[in-house]
Amino acid sequence: MTKSTATVSAREAYQVLKDVALDIRALQHPPTASNGETTVLKVDDWEITLLTSNGVLIGCPSCVAPDGRTGHWQRFGTDPVSLLSAWEQARIEATLPAAALGEDRLGTSAKA
Repeated sequence: MTKSTATVSAREAYQVLKDVALDIRALQHPPTASNGETTVLKVDDWEITLLTSNGVLIGCPSCVAPDGRTGHWQRFGTDPVSLLSAWEQARIEATLPAAALGEDRLGTSAKA
């Protein structure tokens, strides 16, 4: 059996982010911030790296699907964030600080 070279499409990663915005999927635990501008979300075994600038979501350079496939986007307009509506993007942005504080969107403590 040969190793698959399939990659994650921007549309697939966008759907995961959209589902988080719509409360269809939940973050597994608080996002991991590797520095002030990069955050890794874990959603249903997906690992999605997001870029922020002053609290504004500006891009998604990469992700890893549960099956091990990866996706990488470097040009403007090709990453999953560019597919989000303004409302969806605002919902994701609102989730990031709450999750980083260990709270869900309702302000209650997240369960470990």
